[in-house]
Amino acid sequence: MLEHTDSSVAGQILTIQEVATELRCSKAHIANLIRGAVRGTPRLAAISFGRRKVVRRESLESWKWTCEQGGQINVMIPPSGSSAVNARKDKLHA
Repeated sequence: MLEHTDSSVAGQILTIQEVATELRCSKAHIANLIRGAVRGTPRLAAISFGRRKVVRRESLESWKWTCEQGGQINVMIPPSGSSAVNARKDKLHA
């Protein structure tokens, strides 16, 4: 099995099936999360290629962190060269 470095994991692109497997739910539920159709849960950011959708690893991690905190995701543009997850952590610890 290949081991990933932090940079390769951060840049990972996940399929809807991979996200569903990680969150232990159905692909339909992930599609609902991406559409923002799950009440009380922030929308999961995804990249669209026509009908196909994929999710960045860092978007999923940020979404999970936000859900754990019980808050809504605020759109933020991280500084160049920084991931959205690291920018959020930096903001909290500032």
